[in-house]
Amino acid sequence: MEDYLNYTPENEPNRRERSYNWKTAIGLQDVDGLTPSKYLVETANANIEGKISLYEAERLITEYYKRKPPENAENSRTEEADKVSLRIAGILSSKAFKLSPAALMIIHKRLFDGIYEFAGTVRTYNISKAEWVLGGNSVTYDDFRTLTQSIEYDIEKEKSFDYAPLNERKAVEHIAKFISGLWQIHAFAEGNTRTIAVFAIQYLRSFGYDITNDTFEKNAYYFRNALVRANYNNRKNGVTATMVYLNRFFGNLLLGEDNELKSREMYVGV
Repeated sequence: MEDYLNYTPENEPNRRERSYNWKTAIGLQDVDGLTPSKYLVETANANIEGKISLYEAERLITEYYKRKPPENAENSRTEEADKVSLRIAGILSSKAFKLSPAALMIIHKRLFDGIYEFAGTVRTYNISKAEWVLGGNSVTYDDFRTLTQSIEYDIEKEKSFDYAPLNERKAVEHIAKFISGLWQIHAFAEGNTRTIAVFAIQYLRSFGYDITNDTFEKNAYYFRNALVRANYNNRKNGVTATMVYLNRFFGNLLLGEDNELKSREMYVGV
């Protein structure tokens, strides 16, 4: 009985978990069209094989960029991809999580500290973004004046939601809808989808889901496009927001489905 009364340190991820964490981290860079360097991939493989710790991997990547020549725009984005991949792998190595606005802000801060000066803070202006899947149009994002209140409202509403009456499919669809709404707020000037993806993975783990599969790794760009289509309405052109595509993604991620995930099916450009 005494053994069950003591707290124990969280175990390090096993090889399978390390592999998933890194593949997800690297795959998520595709949402912004970024590709990590070969050095990052080699470092990740060394950590997966147990040859170096995650701490050592961080040291190696930090030193690597200290030695690099002055940045141009392309090198800067590669550095971003490398460092954010490393940080995502670090966050995913822990199961610690609390559903709260603070968790969202801290994830953004951890991912983009030293990359964006606004890391961990909500944006102070309104934004739009031309989307290929919308033929150059943009989702309507939340007004910057209401960002904090919107995040708090969505998370408090989710915390009070009763999942007990739902079957697993309906529960997964509800989670997908929650993640979609949180993404639509677009709390940050940059880095929203990667932040939301990490937040979503941590939240799903808190439900007991084992999501060590390749859905995020291979379909990060689809994930972003599905979020776009879940939050875009253009009645003039006969387009309405739909959760169909995001539900397919989460079906593969959580329910063992084998839906075909093709971004071209979502295209509504006019």
